[in-house]
Amino acid sequence: MGVEKLLLAHGGGGEETLSLIKDFILKYFTNPILEPLEDAALLTNQISRLAFTIDGFTVKPIFFKGGNIGKLAVTGTVNDLVVMGAKPLYLTVGFIIEEGFKIKDLEKILQSMQEEAIKNEIYIVAGDTKIVPKSEVDGIFITTSGIGEVIYSGISCKNLKPGDVILVSGPIGDHGACILAEREGIKVDIELESDCETLWPVLKPLFESGIEIHAMRDPTRGGLAANLHEWAYSSQVNLVVEEEKIPVRPQVKAFCEALGFEPYHLACEGRVVIALPEKDAEKALEILRSHPSAAEANIIGQVLDHSSSPQVYLKTLYGTHRVLENTSGELFPRIC
Repeated sequence: MGVEKLLLAHGGGGEETLSLIKDFILKYFTNPILEPLEDAALLTNQISRLAFTIDGFTVKPIFFKGGNIGKLAVTGTVNDLVVMGAKPLYLTVGFIIEEGFKIKDLEKILQSMQEEAIKNEIYIVAGDTKIVPKSEVDGIFITTSGIGEVIYSGISCKNLKPGDVILVSGPIGDHGACILAEREGIKVDIELESDCETLWPVLKPLFESGIEIHAMRDPTRGGLAANLHEWAYSSQVNLVVEEEKIPVRPQVKAFCEALGFEPYHLACEGRVVIALPEKDAEKALEILRSHPSAAEANIIGQVLDHSSSPQVYLKTLYGTHRVLENTSGELFPRIC
């Protein structure tokens, strides 16, 4: 039986999201710019190459350890541009706000957006605000779009090649664990904090280094697992990552073990996964680790062979291999 109604799982970033996009949305909107399904669309004219992206933010709770919905809206949009090799330039923002929302909370959100814009030397140049009757939206929802100038070309989820190595810029799962713990009132010995931050300061030196980069992605909804599955599918390659090399904070690991989750399925909001030739891996790692936000960057795996039925494998701590499952179902609604 076909899909008759949308489920929360269709917005989770995993298998159901991919099915929704490919089976329904692309049926009506397909075109050469959209079809690659990158984090940002690449637009070319006679003068320059631009990257353009849009994202909606419905995170709950609105304020969380390490950020809020406003900071998340700016960083999330900036990061979608940066992982396509673009220098962020301009953002637009749309607010849908529930009647009765506190002005002091709105100002906190606006201030955090201003701070992130200044940090990244970008302008918020247009916007729209709607106030809706009470209970017709949960507090505040934000939609942002962004434009950036492509300064490093050739990055694509279709570009992975056998022999490439896979890097991650830091511990995974911080954001997902933080949001879920705060939403559900789960207490842990060491406080969980979101990794919400922009990637431009981390990746700018990498773009300027001359290193050959094949693919980049910030592993948001669906986490690292969804990221790797998308790459495997798009490039038609098998991938393997090693459990002992994937950085995970002890408190996130303990949180996952207690609740039966895997950190590979938890969203990040300030990490990047990179695929590049092995010859450039150590230099890339050195550059990443020179920035405080990527001090724990590590090589976590490699691209294997081409395959018509691509798969992602996890080498466990015991030396065995198992399939790293993609996210399925809705583990964490309204994570971003």
